[in-house]
Parts: sequence; structure tokens; C-alpha cells
Amino acid sequence: MNDLIYNQGDIPKEKWRYGLRSSAATGCGWIATYNALRLMGHPADPEELIRYYERQLPLIHGNTGTAIWGPALYFKQHGFPVKVEAKLSRFDTLGKTSDVCILFYWWRNGWKLGAHFVCLQYRDGAFVGYNTYRNSTGPDRYGESLEAFLKKRKYFATVLFGIRNRAN
Repeated sequence: MNDLIYNQGDIPKEKWRYGLRSSAATGCGWIATYNALRLMGHPADPEELIRYYERQLPLIHGNTGTAIWGPALYFKQHGFPVKVEAKLSRFDTLGKTSDVCILFYWWRNGWKLGAHFVCLQYRDGAFVGYNTYRNSTGPDRYGESLEAFLKKRKYFATVLFGIRNRAN
């Protein structure tokens, strides 16, 4: 799909502000939602998604990103079946039985700590992620096991939202 967002860092800083910051800095939540909708064949408007998430929790307003439960609430409110899983050993099964997934995780690099949302799906025997890395230019191959990928990367406090498509 040509209209997916593969790298939020490529979004110009003036475009699609998210709270007081740029979507390039804190937009991974709405971007994962956007990519999931597009992968399932649904229309998605970045500005509409940003407004939705900015209204979701008054203390955040996009300034520090998206609340962890935000994507699950969005899809449930819009009629999509959603399963939430926090047990890493169950991620592969949920990922393989969902049309798309949104993964939330924390990462650490030395003293730097951060969190990230990515959209992913299981296709052709492997998990593929969208907007995974700062240098992503297309879909990122995670391999046959999401659990193994996350352990190898040492990501932690992970949550997987398995989303099934609904009729248009």
C-alpha cells in the first residue's frame, strides 16, 4: 500500500502537530491506528485521528504520546473486535489470528527510556511491522515469532492488541 506511514520521522515537523509536539516526535499511536485501518481497507484521516487521541485523556493531549489503551478503545468504539494480550507467550497466536495488530512496548538504550506503538500483521509466514525504526523505509520483517523478536530486542512491558476487520 502506497499510503502507509513507514517512518514517523519522515513527517515534516510542521505537519500534523500532536499536542504541543510534532507527530514525528510523539505520533506513533495515531500512526499505528492509521496504518491498521489502511491495511484493513478502511479510510483513515490523520487529522481526525489526531483530534480523537488529543481529546482522549486531558492530561496527555498528545504531548507525551498516546495513552496505552487508546488504540484498543478507538477500534472498539468503531465496531472492530479487539483482543488485548499482555502475556508475551500468547502474542504469536493472537498475532496470527488477527487481521492486524497494534503492539505497544517500552525500550531502553543506556539511560534513555521510551515507549512505542507499531502496527503489524502476520503474512506469508512472518510478522511484518510498520513504523518500527527511525530508519524504516518500508515494512520491517520481524520473523516467524513476535515473541522471539521482542525478546531479542529486549523490549519490555509489552501489550498486543489483536484487531479483526469488520464490514465496511
